[in-house]
Amino acid sequence: MTAVLGDETAAGARTAPVLGLVDVTKTYVTGAGKRREALRGVSLDIERGSFTSIMGPSGSGKSTLLHLLGALITPTAGRVELDGRDLGALDDRALAEVRRHRVGFVFQAFNLVPVLSAAENVALPAAIAGLPAAAAKRRAHHLLELVDLASQADQRPAELSGGEQQRVAIARALLMEPSVLLADEPTGNLDSATGMQVLDVLRRAHAELGQATIVVTHDARVAAAGDEVVLINDGLLDRHLRLDAGRANGRANGRTADQRERAVLRWLQRPLEGTAAR
Repeated sequence: MTAVLGDETAAGARTAPVLGLVDVTKTYVTGAGKRREALRGVSLDIERGSFTSIMGPSGSGKSTLLHLLGALITPTAGRVELDGRDLGALDDRALAEVRRHRVGFVFQAFNLVPVLSAAENVALPAAIAGLPAAAAKRRAHHLLELVDLASQADQRPAELSGGEQQRVAIARALLMEPSVLLADEPTGNLDSATGMQVLDVLRRAHAELGQATIVVTHDARVAAAGDEVVLINDGLLDRHLRLDAGRANGRANGRTADQRERAVLRWLQRPLEGTAAR
């Protein structure tokens, strides 16, 4: 893999990774007994408090990568590390605790409980974990304020738009104060304008709460929100694009969102290294 830098390299020292893949391979066996390697020897560090976008063609392995980072699946070979600890050494109960307390998940489908209000959906992870209801309710309302839905706290999912439901899902993913937020195509079911509103919420939550945020996307506009873009191709980590980490008023070290998107699009037009090497 070749690292490709943006026009302006982010200043400052790199922080210690909160999540990492070390030479990870993931192989699936089909019903016919055929083996398919979704990932092949991938190593990747996710820095604490970073915003990383993952891109790649359909079937490239990017969702498999996200599921490994979230301890939803285990690698066939290699290690997935959280704060330097090998998740492969944990039993099922310990992995469930990791997923419950350390990692928040946002999916393309909103996965809200239809009979619960927005506030109740946000507080649900605390109820499942057996945490005090009063504290969970206070945090749920704070997070609904963060995602601009405080006035819709008592509404059920059917009374909310698609974008509002996804914002509730983001608030729910943040309830347990995870150190990592994983989002798999969070704007995929939304129109462009609504998707940009959801992206703004993800950026705002990242800035205010400081968790590492990892987004899988096909959309260069979404990818350009990150500090770093990672391209997966044919199960290989093809290349990195390092964007600038500092932001102010929608700009990052002088770059507007449109300029960042154009930089990502130019970068994506380079030949895929994994394909060329085969």
